[in-house]
Amino acid sequence: MSLPLEGVTVLEFSQYLAGPYAGLRLADLGARVIKIERPGAGDACRSLATKNMWADGDSVLFHTINRNKESFAANLKDPADLELVKALIKKADVITHNFRPGIMARIGLDYDSVQELNPAIVYGEVSGYGEIGPWKDKPGQDLLAQSVSGLTWLTGNADQAPKPMGIAVADMLTGTHFAQGLLAALLKKKRTGQGSKVNVSLLESIIDFQFEGFTAFLNNGQQLPERSAQNNAHAYLGAPYGIYKTADSHIAISMGDLKKLCESIGCLGLEAYYDVDQQYSERDLIKAQLAKHFISKSSAQWLAMLKADNYWSSAVLDYKQLSQEEAYKVLDMELDVKRDNGVSVRTTRCPIRLNGAVVKNTTAAPALGNANAYLFEEFGL
Repeated sequence: MSLPLEGVTVLEFSQYLAGPYAGLRLADLGARVIKIERPGAGDACRSLATKNMWADGDSVLFHTINRNKESFAANLKDPADLELVKALIKKADVITHNFRPGIMARIGLDYDSVQELNPAIVYGEVSGYGEIGPWKDKPGQDLLAQSVSGLTWLTGNADQAPKPMGIAVADMLTGTHFAQGLLAALLKKKRTGQGSKVNVSLLESIIDFQFEGFTAFLNNGQQLPERSAQNNAHAYLGAPYGIYKTADSHIAISMGDLKKLCESIGCLGLEAYYDVDQQYSERDLIKAQLAKHFISKSSAQWLAMLKADNYWSSAVLDYKQLSQEEAYKVLDMELDVKRDNGVSVRTTRCPIRLNGAVVKNTTAAPALGNANAYLFEEFGL
């Protein structure tokens, strides 16, 4: 399959998740992504293990987010190595980094300096909280960004402590926005021959993630949303929206007509609350009664009733349950990637389809410095 970014070369100075996630997506779409890593240690994500899982000396997390890339080991504090990196920059289309403010300037690889080497370069930076302001030097870490952004405060029932999402959502969203910005800059470069600087931050991305709630806050006299005390799923939506415990598991009930829901599941006693405005103002009372009703039957029984009446609902599945569903299997989301030594890791594929076909590349994340030898010859270093 011909991929849209074939011929594009990316130098990735980024570590951990947000920057490398953008690089992963560019690599999925055909770009050549070369990680510039410290000799000996490499990307710090190599040693950041999820659930103590390792493969061929690197964390499985590193394998997950760096598949289909190459690695060039270079000590940026060594003048000789720095000159090699500058030679690579002259032939690259994109470089990305997530160093703290000022570090790239100290080693002579800030945007202005890189532009002198390669005027058409697309230069991308990831930060925690932007380049200016009192938070610019704070650690750019996912949980910390979630916590200051309002997201953890908004999650859970009203009487519960703030809850983070169970994944590195700030990193993944920032990486997605980073890839979008880099692709837009590459399009501009294609049209005009001019390079660009692309900046993203964890905080800006996680705020944008909450644009719905922030817009309501900004246009409602800055009144804070109130989490539902019962089965909270969205602070701005009324009953019945939420997840409910059943006799054997849980089900998710989407927004919809309360009268239709009650008739579908045979729930009596809520007739006085069928008005849409009351479904918000009295949502806790309504949800409490629904919760008592849903506990009486299994999820499968409720879902069959709701499906018969075309009411939006679903089961609540864990990874194992999801992977056994035919709806999951037909998507062909799994991918086995393998290193030259035979070590393999099963992960997920690129979620984008091109001309109806899934995008799969089975090249694993690179061993540290795996490209040094051939890049010397290829780039005339």
